[in-house]
Amino acid sequence: MSVAAKGNTVKVHYTGKLKDGTVFDSSLNREPLQFTLGEGNMIQGFDSAVQGMTVGEDKNITIPCDEAYGQKREEMMIDVPMDKVPADIKPEVGMDLSIQNQEGQPVPVKVVDVDEEKITLDANHPLAGEDLVFEIKLVEVD
Repeated sequence: MSVAAKGNTVKVHYTGKLKDGTVFDSSLNREPLQFTLGEGNMIQGFDSAVQGMTVGEDKNITIPCDEAYGQKREEMMIDVPMDKVPADIKPEVGMDLSIQNQEGQPVPVKVVDVDEEKITLDANHPLAGEDLVFEIKLVEVD
């Protein structure tokens, strides 16, 4: 049996859930996810969980937020004065927007508060601060 080790390219099927059971992502209706173990392309806890699995093995794991997308960071909350909001945007709580960072790269944000003077945007990853539950099946090891 093939055992997944650092440096191997692997294919897995997975379902990711929040602690309350809400599914946030799954590969079950598409091709398995392929990645190389230890390259840093996956969240730390997921990568670690797959290492040592054998082809055909199923695993259920809980990944603490510090090994996933980290804690929510207060410095990622951005207040924007209303006079700086483009006129064609009517901000509402829950709305997804995009802003540019200093390098001109787009950054997805969510509107979390709106008042007469400003809007507050959350630039944290949507899963930041969440412990994640994964069902993983190792399909292939190269």
